[in-house]
Amino acid sequence: MEILDRYLAAVKKHLPWQRQDDIIAELRANLESQLEDKEAELGRPLTSDEAAAWLKQMGPPMQVAARYQAHQYLVGPGLFPTYWYVLRMALGWALTIYLIVSGIELMTEAGSVASVVEAVARVPGVLLTVAAWVTLVFAAAEYAFARGLVKVPPGVCAPVDWNPGSLPPVEAMAAGMKKRRTYAHAVAEVVFGFLFLIWLLLIPQHPYLWLGPGALYFKASPFQLDPAWMTFYWCVVALNLTQLAWQSLDLWRGTWRGPRLVYKTVTGIIGLIPLGVLLVVKDHAYVLLKNPEAAQAHDIATLAQVNLWIFRVALLIAAIAAAQLIWEIGRTRMKSLRKRSGRD
Repeated sequence: MEILDRYLAAVKKHLPWQRQDDIIAELRANLESQLEDKEAELGRPLTSDEAAAWLKQMGPPMQVAARYQAHQYLVGPGLFPTYWYVLRMALGWALTIYLIVSGIELMTEAGSVASVVEAVARVPGVLLTVAAWVTLVFAAAEYAFARGLVKVPPGVCAPVDWNPGSLPPVEAMAAGMKKRRTYAHAVAEVVFGFLFLIWLLLIPQHPYLWLGPGALYFKASPFQLDPAWMTFYWCVVALNLTQLAWQSLDLWRGTWRGPRLVYKTVTGIIGLIPLGVLLVVKDHAYVLLKNPEAAQAHDIATLAQVNLWIFRVALLIAAIAAAQLIWEIGRTRMKSLRKRSGRD
């Protein structure tokens, strides 16, 4: 039965990979036995609606898989759908409120460039704080529910709108639950990559394309950019040229649906180079004074704050980019080990 295959494939996705095949074989035997009993009782095969209703009683795939795992999580599979929904909603509202409040403060206080950079740099901390509180609340709830200290409210540990009919095909789950790239997607990548490259190349002669009205303010200010920014700029241009050339070659050769690990690895490593250029700037002096001798104390203090926050933001982005690269390589390596283990 196709829907049973899709259900088991969804369960397998959440199982410990070392025991996936054995657990799925056992679970399939149990479910097929139950299915045979139901069909024998009815004297006919189950309809698609009846099969979906039967599987819905079994519970969502994540909850079924949880029965075969040790209790080693803060938020278990039962609460996770609700936790994930609340977390996304909380992060969205927190970001919206923070941006509105910060925008009002900057407008009413005539915030400087340093104030804007500082406000942007606080965003990750705000989001991490909200995520930590939401996770703490759900971890406490998981602890209480798991030990029977509190009765689980109806509908909390299972999405009420879960429908077995919404399970993706087995092929999609085998491919990692990712939507397959289409030809239109590949063409759009090349077209928009080309347009972005043109925009990028126009920035040195037309800085308002990047800064907007702020270009006039910066030109009239007592500050100027360190020459390292031009090195950073050309590294970014080189990165985009590499991406565009690679995507165009894939499109021309018809390999745009193939694995993208090498592409992601190469572009990920190249993407770290411009960030590295910023991080090694001497004394983190990204912005300089046009006339240091005539500089006022206020300008010197503002300059120090701007350079400090540019360094912190660059360091944070570099850490995130490096972590994403390591995660992508590790995830692909794990998939390879799973396939090899399955063949053995």
